[in-house]
Amino acid sequence: MASNGANDPMLKLENTEKRDVLIEVEKKYQKQWQDSKVFDSDAPTLSEIPDATPDELQSKHPKSFMTFAFPYMNGTLHVGHSFTVSKTEFTAGFNRMQGKRTLFPLGYHCTGMPIKAASDKLAAEVARFGQNFEKYEEEEAASAADYIPAPTQAQTKDDVTKFTATKGKANAKTIKAKYQFQIMMSQGIPKSELHKFSDPLYWLEYFPPLCKRDLIRFGARIDWRRQFVTTDANPYFDTFVRWQMNRLHEQSKIQFGSRYTIYSPKDGQPCMDHDRDEGEAILPQEYTALKLKVLEWSPKAGEIVKGRIPEGANCFFVPATLRPETMYGQTCCFVGPSITYGVYKASETEYFVFTKRGAWNLAFQGFFFTSENFPRDASALQPVVEFPGSAAVGTLVAAPLSVHKQVRILPMETVLATKGTGVVTSVPSDSPDDFATMRDLAKKPEYYGIQKQWAELDIIPIIRIKTEEPHKNIIAKYLVEEKYKIQSPKDTNALAKAKDDAYKDGYYKGEMMIGDFKGEAVETAKPKVRDALIKNGEAFAYAEPAGRVVSRSGDDCVVAYLGQWFLNYGDQAPEWRDAVLDHLHSSDFNSYAPETEHAFEGVLGWLNRWACLGSRLPWDKKFLVESLSDSTVYMAYYTIAHFLHKDLFGKEHGIFKIKPEQMTDSVWDYIVTRRELDDALVRESGIPKVELETLRRQLEYWYPLDMRVSGKDLIPNHLTFCLYIHAALFPKKLWPRSIRCNGHLLLNGTKMSKSKGNFLTLNEACNKYGADATRVALADAGDAVDDANFDETVANSSILRLYTLKEWCEEVVKDQSLRTGSADGFFDQIFNNEMNQIVQEAYKHYEATNYKLALKSSLYDFTSARDFWREATTASGLGMHKDLLHRYIELQALLLSPIIPHWSDYIWQEVLSKPSTIQNALWPSVPSPSSSLTAAREYVRATTSAITSAEAAQLKKKTKGKTIAFDPKLPKKLTIFAATSFPAWQDQYIELVRGEFEKTGLKDQAGDKELLDRVKKMGDTKKAMPFVQGLKRALTQGGEEPSKVFDRKLAFDELGVLREMVTGLKKTVGCRDIEVVSVEEGGKKGKVVVGEGERREELPQAAEGAVPGVPTFHFENTKG
Repeated sequence: MASNGANDPMLKLENTEKRDVLIEVEKKYQKQWQDSKVFDSDAPTLSEIPDATPDELQSKHPKSFMTFAFPYMNGTLHVGHSFTVSKTEFTAGFNRMQGKRTLFPLGYHCTGMPIKAASDKLAAEVARFGQNFEKYEEEEAASAADYIPAPTQAQTKDDVTKFTATKGKANAKTIKAKYQFQIMMSQGIPKSELHKFSDPLYWLEYFPPLCKRDLIRFGARIDWRRQFVTTDANPYFDTFVRWQMNRLHEQSKIQFGSRYTIYSPKDGQPCMDHDRDEGEAILPQEYTALKLKVLEWSPKAGEIVKGRIPEGANCFFVPATLRPETMYGQTCCFVGPSITYGVYKASETEYFVFTKRGAWNLAFQGFFFTSENFPRDASALQPVVEFPGSAAVGTLVAAPLSVHKQVRILPMETVLATKGTGVVTSVPSDSPDDFATMRDLAKKPEYYGIQKQWAELDIIPIIRIKTEEPHKNIIAKYLVEEKYKIQSPKDTNALAKAKDDAYKDGYYKGEMMIGDFKGEAVETAKPKVRDALIKNGEAFAYAEPAGRVVSRSGDDCVVAYLGQWFLNYGDQAPEWRDAVLDHLHSSDFNSYAPETEHAFEGVLGWLNRWACLGSRLPWDKKFLVESLSDSTVYMAYYTIAHFLHKDLFGKEHGIFKIKPEQMTDSVWDYIVTRRELDDALVRESGIPKVELETLRRQLEYWYPLDMRVSGKDLIPNHLTFCLYIHAALFPKKLWPRSIRCNGHLLLNGTKMSKSKGNFLTLNEACNKYGADATRVALADAGDAVDDANFDETVANSSILRLYTLKEWCEEVVKDQSLRTGSADGFFDQIFNNEMNQIVQEAYKHYEATNYKLALKSSLYDFTSARDFWREATTASGLGMHKDLLHRYIELQALLLSPIIPHWSDYIWQEVLSKPSTIQNALWPSVPSPSSSLTAAREYVRATTSAITSAEAAQLKKKTKGKTIAFDPKLPKKLTIFAATSFPAWQDQYIELVRGEFEKTGLKDQAGDKELLDRVKKMGDTKKAMPFVQGLKRALTQGGEEPSKVFDRKLAFDELGVLREMVTGLKKTVGCRDIEVVSVEEGGKKGKVVVGEGERREELPQAAEGAVPGVPTFHFENTKG
């Protein structure tokens, strides 16, 4: 039994006896598999097959190589990780059953800032609270805010010309903890151990063994010989990363240059995707920062700045805009009246008015500080003077490009201090926000403390927008006053829609009406206007994060303009990008879902230069290789890892006694087929020739990677990088063959949250439900790219289902009363045929990686087929046949083996007494199912259901006191009417559908409408329309032969099947007598084929409704 507490979202198990039995089975087989190393998989050796091409090797010994994105070692695995693991795991199990040598390896990702940042936090907390946190006072926890490692970052896209990737982590954890040590304790780490995590290397020692423990407990088919950690903690893997970066550098795919990048001042380095607590996939947003020179300060501002700015120096308000082409229409400049602004010294002669946030961001872009002296703390940047925005209202400034050479600083309540510079230039002709605000200012000048004429400068058309809407080229006025009827600047929802319309139409359909680029499309003119402003000293480039980005160290990130090494993805290397796109669209690559393919296309469209900062760059030691850039082609390392080292860290030699320093770039070139072997390479490396040839054999056999499994959130970075780097370093035949992306995992329909108690680690799941029941729930969770759901009630119900099925199998194989001899009775044939059909259906689902459907076929449908056979043979007095029963149990174990391996191996070895593990068994080979037997089975089920439903309907009427045709509780007789021919009225519709089918195959929508129109004209649509629709379904969905459909021949002998059903129906329905009548044309007369007498001259009205394949029936009470 199970229950939920009143406020507890997690299911509580109340009786665990059956679960415990299954867990003991699991532990037994996990040990057996590990002891026998059944999952260790090797390429054919040189001695086995000395001379063979990779194609010949793979043809003779088919292989399957699959990986999932190796987990980051800052914690234990939760069921979200396990969901991704399960896709790889189920595929590995299925591929083994196809006779393929299957390799599923795993390493541990340790590169980048997350571990370093967490260890630094912990070190500070140890210093503050003591080694065992004895100085920590519990009351501090009461005020602790939610710590959110990876929340969803919703962003408003302001620049319509830029594609942005957004990421929604449905499985993001919310942890009620203020301190790092509390987060660690929530993972079950003893308090006495916590201080050790102050050393980043301890994380690498602590978490990988737990990861391995949990996956063994899960039953994962992993070859553990090949495990390793990233970073130079493993010197062998470090040589692989250095080779990778060197070769990319030589190809100019890694270049050095100054570019904008997200940067953490506190950490003193760029903050890439996996170094972030918040804001993954957010990129720098570039603006044009205008310089609006102060001509005359407002009285209040003048008093504040007096004596603070040197004589002769110029001061500029600096708005940042995404639309420099609209600057011809400036009518004022807005500030937030309650926002604090600072005057910052940009040079001896120039001072800028900014918010502190804007100035801090600019400080890393060539202003205020040099890149060698970037500050770590905002206190290093101090303004000359500060004032509230309200004090600046009325200040007169020069507006570059504007037809109004001089404009005023005016108040705008909706200016955000958290976006841009806090200074906003106003173009009311093309910005709905600006138009609404200017209109409001002009209506209430006294309220805002301004002179009315400041808000009434002429609004001139600057962009001709080619749409049919009557906007007269002042689109903002039209959108505000007519289309959306916006009454106030506070009408944010309508303004957002209007802004979107204005920006899109202006950019894509606009033409300049003024300025040096008059007549040019806005799309063309925009960069030209920007360049001209910057060239004339009236603007400069400015960038900031497109949304909030927080580093793992808790730092709010900025955008820095840095000299750095970067991977030259995107538009700067179109041939490289196009090669990846071609591969994505080729028959050599499978993305499994159109959503995945489209996501890759989108990322390849926007992804540009990417900083390569994690392991050190071999040619420039002060730079590190970023945590995503050293993890793009590590799948190749798996193929030879166990030859190089035995342990995670490369401290123990592997199969060969090769030292890390022997793994030179030239050796790696040879292994990955970039060069051939010669005496010089053997001599220079000191590695024996046969060992070099063996390493190459391993890679050539296992590569290319057959399947990569990952969450969809890695498409904007790691997965796209994987395709790019393979395309750069490997020959085309070795590029990945497929990438399967899954959605994130909900838990009981909601996102996982430790603070709400809705969280489950893999270890907890396996302890709570057992591995097999957990695997069932993961398979049932879903296979689409959308977010899936781990339902604890599915895991819990699976315990009972698997236990009951296990017990039943154990009992029936010992049953000496089972029927023997011939097993060719009607219901035996149906069962045998249905098993064949389900085996083939399950194969298709496994092959397509649709595991929810594979589970349905292999477990639910297969046991349902058994139940039907068992009930039918029992009701008919025959009982189950021993041989068929054993076939069922064997097939059941085989079909479930990929998803439920422990249970399956127990049945295989201990119930069926097979000599070795089911892990080495092959997928069953079965005959093609018989369509006639399949049709007969469906007929039996449908007919039985219709009869029992009719009886139940009479019983329901009786309980309500209504008049009934017969009393189901009294002795009764059932007469079944089976028609020998179809009604003549159907002939004309048969010919109509036949003609349309021959012409269009019934796949043309226009033809479909024409067909239905013709049916309506022929009359009697009440009968005809369902009949025609049934024909269409049979032809287009049912898979029936057209000749059988049009000839209207049943695939089985209906009367023969009814004869077989009679004995069982008597018990099922409880009838004393059952009669089967073959009805003649017209439905008035018929021949008795089961029962007393030969003919019936006057049949009940029910007989008229019978058609071949759909019998009718009549109940009546009998005497006695």
